[in-house]
Amino acid sequence: MFVPMNLFQTNSTAAALSGKGRNLILCLTALLAFMPVTKAAENGQAIDFERDVRPILREHCYACHGEDKQKSGLRLDNRASALKGGDEHQPDIIAGKASESPLIHLLNSNDADARMPYKKEALSAQNIATLTQWIDEGATWPKSADDVVLDDPKDHWSYQPLDRSTPSQPKEQSWPRGDIDRFILDRLEQEKLPHAPETDRLTWLRRVSFDLTGLPPTPEQVAEFLNDKSPTAFEKIADRLLASPRHAERYAQHWLDVVRYADTHGFEVNTERKNAWPYRDYVIEAIHQDTPYDQFIREQLAGDALGEDAATGFLVTSAVLLPGQIGKDEESKRLARQDELGEIVINTGEAFLGLSVGCARCHDHKFDPISARDYYSMQAFFAGVEYGSRPLANPDAEAGLAEAIAQRRALDQEFAQRVPQANSGTIRPAVNIIENVERFEPVKAKRVRITILATCTDNKREPFIDELEIFDTEGTNVALASAGAVAKNPADTTAVSTQILNLVNDGQFGNDSSWRSKQIGAGAVEIELEKETSINRVVWGRDRSGKIGDRLATDYRIEIANSTSGDNWLLVADSTDRKPFANQFKTSAVDLESLAETDREQVENLTAKRREIEAEQMEHASGMMPIFAGSFRTPEPMFVLHRGDPEQPKDEVSPAAPAIFGKMQLEKNATDQQRRLALAEWIADADHPLTARVMVNRIWQWHFGIGLVETANDFGEIGVEPTHPKLLDWLAAEFIHSGWSMKHLHRLIVLSSTYRQDSLIEPESNTRDSDVRLLWRFPARRLEAEAIRDSMLAISGRLNLKMGGDGYNLFESRGGTGGFRPITTFKDEGLRRMIYSYKVRMEREAVFGAFDCPDAGQSQPRRRQSTTPIQALNLFNSQFTIEESDALALRIKNEVGEKSAQQVQRVYQLALSRNPAADELADASAVVDEHGLATLCRVI
Repeated sequence: MFVPMNLFQTNSTAAALSGKGRNLILCLTALLAFMPVTKAAENGQAIDFERDVRPILREHCYACHGEDKQKSGLRLDNRASALKGGDEHQPDIIAGKASESPLIHLLNSNDADARMPYKKEALSAQNIATLTQWIDEGATWPKSADDVVLDDPKDHWSYQPLDRSTPSQPKEQSWPRGDIDRFILDRLEQEKLPHAPETDRLTWLRRVSFDLTGLPPTPEQVAEFLNDKSPTAFEKIADRLLASPRHAERYAQHWLDVVRYADTHGFEVNTERKNAWPYRDYVIEAIHQDTPYDQFIREQLAGDALGEDAATGFLVTSAVLLPGQIGKDEESKRLARQDELGEIVINTGEAFLGLSVGCARCHDHKFDPISARDYYSMQAFFAGVEYGSRPLANPDAEAGLAEAIAQRRALDQEFAQRVPQANSGTIRPAVNIIENVERFEPVKAKRVRITILATCTDNKREPFIDELEIFDTEGTNVALASAGAVAKNPADTTAVSTQILNLVNDGQFGNDSSWRSKQIGAGAVEIELEKETSINRVVWGRDRSGKIGDRLATDYRIEIANSTSGDNWLLVADSTDRKPFANQFKTSAVDLESLAETDREQVENLTAKRREIEAEQMEHASGMMPIFAGSFRTPEPMFVLHRGDPEQPKDEVSPAAPAIFGKMQLEKNATDQQRRLALAEWIADADHPLTARVMVNRIWQWHFGIGLVETANDFGEIGVEPTHPKLLDWLAAEFIHSGWSMKHLHRLIVLSSTYRQDSLIEPESNTRDSDVRLLWRFPARRLEAEAIRDSMLAISGRLNLKMGGDGYNLFESRGGTGGFRPITTFKDEGLRRMIYSYKVRMEREAVFGAFDCPDAGQSQPRRRQSTTPIQALNLFNSQFTIEESDALALRIKNEVGEKSAQQVQRVYQLALSRNPAADELADASAVVDEHGLATLCRVI
């Protein structure tokens, strides 16, 4: 209790009392004289903020809660921030109620870990009394000259509507070819910097060819362009390059860098992410078709509703822990789920909006106007999204598959009648490499187990099963995962990973989708059916695509368990009554010699027909294969989590956009698809201040090496402001006006005078703008790793232009913890463009990875450009370079013969798009004569 001393200015009250009452008052007066009081109270005055409060805050609080640092999100040197409060208490100061204000509680706390100032000497009782009285009096905080004035977050340039103004007319009228040049030249004239002269036609051709396609022009294309004197020569080149699929492959790689696409899951195990590549192919095709960018956004967020299933691979491109890597306790599962959702929010915020929304997961964003509530409201849009695979929607394939399955079911019924049952007392056909059928009397089963005791490869390799099928008496395969069956590792066997285990009943035939044991020559797998079912047939194969014939189970048992048997397994079939395995690759379904004479012709016909139907079935199934593009379910409730802790949920939130952008909110009962569609529409709105700006800045950066905004993923407070803000907005407006055409923007840029400038350095301009941010010349830069490798293959004549599909391997392993041994020699699929390589997360390619290839761990909006000795050593001494040099030498000899001078000329034409100078011809010819043509090719 704090009592003003002027309560007892005289002893008149005490004098009126006598005895004990008078003594009590005098004692209280003496006691209060020693209690802490404020100077204002001593003088009978109200608390003045500038005189009494600010000095306390400045001395004791600003170091941790001032302009430079805001621990726990609390800032006390600014009125609005202080009254708002920190991350844990909002507000910390409750005007008129000091006893309820967290600030006073923290100052008075007896807990050393909670008391403020943290780990420092506690405030004096007098200072606490001053702050207490100030709050009780209303926490008046008048504006003053010393008060820190913070900008309104809404005033930040990137949150403003687009400025659609046209450029002013520069003094030099002859140079600009369009508005892009007028904006650039206007700034150059302001800075008194001269622009560079136009480069020569050959340099522009090579520049634009590498830029738009990642490949050099051919000698024939060079000659055609240099001889084309028409006024539209440049336009024809731009149009040809933009129409090429090679352009789509080139620019898809830029986008995949941004969204951190890879074909493995990451983290320590880094296992294979099967069938992630359809998303990569979707991006390539969307760019090739010049899909409007607003539609490109919608499809990546909600492609399952728009007929582009593969596009939602965007949602799940980041690394993720697999179920086996997450703790079994519910707390670990909730944390892992938050990590999953957090990665989706980060991807969406950075890729489309250029905002680091993920920074608000634990507290309000320190710099941008994104609160923790905003973050979890954004997360709610994805509350029904899970990392995983789903079948690729394909109505034609689904219908074809259903028909093929029905036909096969009918054939199987007829076929089974002509083949002896297991345990029938008959020696049955030999085990077959392609497919094995075990037929037995109908038996009820809840679990089915196949135990492999030996294989046809002398037990030196692990057994394989490409698909284990279990048929009920109606002819339906009840073992499929899609039918509710679950594959399991039997308790008494060496367990295989969940990923390998699930391949045994995924509905996919062939070696690429096979279960394999972890034991040499033996193994077991169990299928638990959705419900107890009467079954009479088990079918399995080693590789029903007919390509591989080893590791076939030749000694095996098939057992079942049901509600009657409990944990006891009942044998229904085994290999003891089969004819001996002949260890030869058979393509027929049965050994015809084992059958009765009357059945042979029938079985031969059935077998041939069945092979045709199985081929159709596999073809249709591949058209609706599972793709790693996310799976969707009913959204879970979303809560604001205190400091990001899933164990401390606070208020439930609805899906909503950050409040800074106005009100866009859905009901809590909105479906998963409704949520993602609504978010996509909000982001893709032409009036959104960020969407178009962010993408045109990326396109500009991909042409000039650096964007008008240097921080391509961050348009927030700590991002770099644009060098040419009006040009950025003009480009964004033009982008929208063109129908969100990315190719339109590319064309404008590569045909501009700005892009056609020479790259030679002018010393004075370089001194004033060494980073070439004002574009007084064309900023030369090194080719990326993919363009280097692809160009070497193109020049050697070995580039395989096959598009799409599963990636080729750069390493001997596709995932796991055993390390990644690089493949050094490539052929066929390995000679495709590098974008089609199987991307292992956190593992750079052995040769070209040194050229700053991102490892897909984080978004890479802009490639770094380092210069290290390992780059030159890797490239010059790699087996890849040596082999491509040999291939180039062979190509040249086939084209021009054995004369060294002609060979040198052709090397220069193919690799450098020009003829050698006289001294180059002489020197290179001497190298060819002494060391061979391949040596020159290796150097060039």
